[in-house]
Amino acid sequence: MQSLVTPVHKSMAVEVLQEEIRKVCGAFDVEPMARTNVMAGDVATCRMGLFDTAIVALDARHVQRGAKSIRQDPGEHLFLLIQDDGHCRVEQGEHSVRLAPGDMFLVDSVRPSSFVYDGERSSQLSVHMPRGEMLHRFGNTCTDGVAINREDPLWLAMRAVIIKMLKEPGAQTQLGEAMMSLLGAYLHGIKTAETSGLGNTLLSRALTMIDRYCADPTFGPGELARRLGVSDRMLQRHFRLLGETPGHRLLDRRLEVAHATLTGKPTEGIAAVAYDSGFNDLSYFYREFRKKYGSAPGVVARRH
Repeated sequence: MQSLVTPVHKSMAVEVLQEEIRKVCGAFDVEPMARTNVMAGDVATCRMGLFDTAIVALDARHVQRGAKSIRQDPGEHLFLLIQDDGHCRVEQGEHSVRLAPGDMFLVDSVRPSSFVYDGERSSQLSVHMPRGEMLHRFGNTCTDGVAINREDPLWLAMRAVIIKMLKEPGAQTQLGEAMMSLLGAYLHGIKTAETSGLGNTLLSRALTMIDRYCADPTFGPGELARRLGVSDRMLQRHFRLLGETPGHRLLDRRLEVAHATLTGKPTEGIAAVAYDSGFNDLSYFYREFRKKYGSAPGVVARRH
């Protein structure tokens, strides 16, 4: 996934970075990667269509906006968070989603939120959308955290508009309205699914459980359904909202864990990384890894 912007990481005091984030996005508590008062990061701003946008790059372990921060600094926006480089686990309400480059998540500034980086360098775009107008247009569907499923064709359309807004800042009104319309269509689809009895509470629990237990090679779709107390068929029906199966999501998550290890500082061989990521068949791991990332695990490790 090609980056939208070129991130900047410069050394600065944690308090300074927190203040820079506060000026642009509101009050957040930042926990640095190491036990030090200095960390690498930067906050920049740009205009995308109708929206002010923050470009936040940082080496952090954890960033949080809790109830105290919200009382001190009430938010007026919904942040469309676009992961541009690195990974991040964003948590809000019942939703807990691991973002890879290109993934999007709509964050409500008036509700507690948490962003877990585990020390991995990250760069994100935060598109600031007026909360009052969003609620007026789309209702409560846009609050309490919304993951934008990249398997949905609307994700691709939204990304295309975002790229065009970055390249053509002069066409603000038309592109901004296009973005709002696409987001509205996506939220309408979620609302329709919920009113049809296909709510996403169970799906959110399933995704959280996959993230928690994916490294266990004995944990499969059947065990997931059993722990959730539903049938295999019901679990599959809920995953249709994402356009995939529980088995595919579990495989994809294991591959992401292995890739993150190989592109970090692996201290073990390829086989150990595969087994630690939940694979008990090495040839299957090699085949699926190459299929997803276009290169063998050893090639990816040597690049980094």
